[in-house]
Amino acid sequence: MALPLMPKATAVWLVENSTLSFEQIAAFCGMHALEVQAIADGEVAVGIVGLDPVANGQLTREEIERCEKNEGADLRLSSVPDLAHQKTKGARYTPVSKRQDKPDAIAWLLKHHPELSDAQLCKLIGTTKDTIAKVRDRSHWNAANIKPRNPVTLGLCSEPDLEKAVIIARPRGGQQVPPPPPLDVYDQPHE
Repeated sequence: MALPLMPKATAVWLVENSTLSFEQIAAFCGMHALEVQAIADGEVAVGIVGLDPVANGQLTREEIERCEKNEGADLRLSSVPDLAHQKTKGARYTPVSKRQDKPDAIAWLLKHHPELSDAQLCKLIGTTKDTIAKVRDRSHWNAANIKPRNPVTLGLCSEPDLEKAVIIARPRGGQQVPPPPPLDVYDQPHE
């Protein structure tokens, strides 16, 4: 049987906020009934703040009430959030070998998708507005060597992320956005 996240904190909350038996709480949290009794007596887990399993979606209030009415019933876990597959927010690491490709990707996006805002470019490629401004006005320290290259082929963003940003950037209200110009021979990645 799967255990709840932070089982001891969950046990503390269940002891304080329900009339479940020690055996029911112990079975749900993967603990011994004597340990749950010690939590109730204040001998164990003194500094632990209780974690509400209803608030984080591991239990429903109805499930707790069902088990409070029947001491022989066991609590069933509703769902455990999949933390391993959740996407993290914030800056992501770009390997040193790909950092010099960012100005090329910025130049490609400025050329082919001028409707994208600077904030969208920052989020998409993982760069700064200052770098985007320098590439745009050609004052970047390496401006002579910047060649517009697709950020998807460079591995700086994914195709779905790029498509989503372009769709969001399209003006609302029925205005039509002209399609991007055809790719130049120099825009294709060299093998």
